[in-house]
Amino acid sequence: MGRGKIVIRRIDNTTSRQVTFSKRRNGLLKKAKELAILCDSEVGLIIFSSTGKLYEFASTSMKSVIERYSKSKDEQHQLHNQESEVKFWQEEAATLRQQLHNLQENHRQLMGEELYGLNVPELQNLENQLEISLRGVRMKKDQILADEIRELNQKGNLMHQENVELYKKVNLIRQENMELYKKVYGTRNVIEVTGNAQNSYDFSIQKDSYVPIHLQLSQPEPQSHEIPERAARSR
Repeated sequence: MGRGKIVIRRIDNTTSRQVTFSKRRNGLLKKAKELAILCDSEVGLIIFSSTGKLYEFASTSMKSVIERYSKSKDEQHQLHNQESEVKFWQEEAATLRQQLHNLQENHRQLMGEELYGLNVPELQNLENQLEISLRGVRMKKDQILADEIRELNQKGNLMHQENVELYKKVNLIRQENMELYKKVYGTRNVIEVTGNAQNSYDFSIQKDSYVPIHLQLSQPEPQSHEIPERAARSR
């Protein structure tokens, strides 16, 4: 009669558990040694008992086996990471290609192309998208125009202020000229020059006035022609 199949579970009896551990430990160490000799493989086996006692076997040395194991695990981990990264970027590229295709198709439909496959609700949705886009374009245009108008108004106010300052400077220069003329030619000539200057240079500063300054130059007086007339009579 063959032995019955043993259920693989923890043995509750301490003595039986210790006997089973000793037998199976020796068999495992024997199998590891045979595997190393028969197959010319590098084998390392480490066992800790329930009491913490260490049992080990290495076909070469345990240190070299552990180092080789760590190196192999690192290489496998790196290879797995590379494969995972390549797979990730492949999926990302496929998603971007699909998004690009959808955007191109949507753009063609917005331009009125390739509408033959759309039903009435899809056409209504497309019409709503066009209306929303057109409304956004108009709002952006109105905003740009309003900003330009505001900027032009600011420039106009600055030019008005500059004109006012120029009015003040011109009037100040005219007063200084009158004072100098008074000192040089006397009061009588100053009154005549002042009257002529007021007729020639009519300056006034008005609030909120955008009228530009008009400077007029006095015309030279015509020269006398008495000498040519006398010469003609003498002939």
